[in-house]
Amino acid sequence: MKPVLPLFVFVDACGWEILRNDPFARALAPHRRRLRSVFGFSSACIPSILSGAWPSEHRNWCYFVYDPDNSPFQKLKWLQWLPRQVTSRRIFRRWLSKFVKAQLKFRGYFDLYNIPFKHISLFDFTEKKNPLQPGGLNRGPNIFDFLQDQGIPYHVSSPQQNEEQNLQALLGDINEEKIDFAFLYWPDLDGLLHRVGNTSSEVGKKLRRYEESLDRLMTAAKEHYSDVKLYIFSDHGMANCDELLDLRAQIDPLGLKFGEDYVVVYDSTMARFWFFNDIARRRISQALRTVPQGRIIPDAELADLGTAFPDRYFGEMIFLVNEGVLIVPSHMGEKPLHGMHGYHPDAPHSYAALLSNQKDVPLGITAIPHIYQLMRRDAEQAHAANSTVTVPLELEEVQPPPPAPSTHTPAVTTASVS
Repeated sequence: MKPVLPLFVFVDACGWEILRNDPFARALAPHRRRLRSVFGFSSACIPSILSGAWPSEHRNWCYFVYDPDNSPFQKLKWLQWLPRQVTSRRIFRRWLSKFVKAQLKFRGYFDLYNIPFKHISLFDFTEKKNPLQPGGLNRGPNIFDFLQDQGIPYHVSSPQQNEEQNLQALLGDINEEKIDFAFLYWPDLDGLLHRVGNTSSEVGKKLRRYEESLDRLMTAAKEHYSDVKLYIFSDHGMANCDELLDLRAQIDPLGLKFGEDYVVVYDSTMARFWFFNDIARRRISQALRTVPQGRIIPDAELADLGTAFPDRYFGEMIFLVNEGVLIVPSHMGEKPLHGMHGYHPDAPHSYAALLSNQKDVPLGITAIPHIYQLMRRDAEQAHAANSTVTVPLELEEVQPPPPAPSTHTPAVTTASVS
């Protein structure tokens, strides 16, 4: 049996508002607190958790950016001539996304979503690497770089496997006592919340199934590690979508041409604009200020949120909608969803959660990038403890005294084992 195992369980979208009145994992992790999230989607939140840095530092924020010189999608332009009834279907987009990902050798999450093929060659995709691996961020190291550099054996979930497969893989490493750190990723709650919203009975059922898996996990871990330090955490919450906003209907009538006067990516909760002339900037700015469902985020506020990029790589102007509003249609999809995240971090349903069986979680752990501090601290401590091998006294060999000098046959001393 090894001394210590830090066990970090990441439940995507399991926000504070979802958990605060739910008994989820209270027996296993009674110490609970709310964490401020990061402005953006999971593409920003997960790298921030893994690095302890903010999007402006690790440069993982939103997926699609205006960058025609580096666009890998030039060969997809011909698809604009196919019937829209085909190219707009989600099943077609999913299949094509898998094919394109393999061809481009992308290692992270990838989806073409609803980007029009007429304009797709204007865009680059920012997550080409797997954030759950060493070297997986656009800038700077993550926790797996640290573990690798320090020679700390660890387990991390594979995005190619489902939740049960990843659980079984971790149980295998635990049973063999191969690791000093574990990072388990459960993404399915996020997809469920998008489909059904946060008040559906399906959410509670999913949490109960997670509890069963956590019980199995902790039982196995305690059989092989004397001290199992459990942390269950999320990256954000999920708000119900109560209002739909066709933001494109506010922009298209302005007499501006996409690709010549401006470019925009309509995400689910924000619109990110690039401008090529002052007329486009002025007209679009004026139009956005008349939309009551959202606001343009000032540069100073973007800086406070850790999402200001001096090169405007992710957009020159960011328009964010209010919590509960969903931009439809958008470049993420044409159909409404029941739940969405990616609102302002101070919106009630944006807050993440941290649950633990440890009393000594520092008070300074207040935002999701701070989870990195816990992971690094506990990984170092566990590795130090697990690397200390104590040999029982009765098995220690008693070294014989040096033989007495002699010019004849050397004296023989018999070592005894007590």
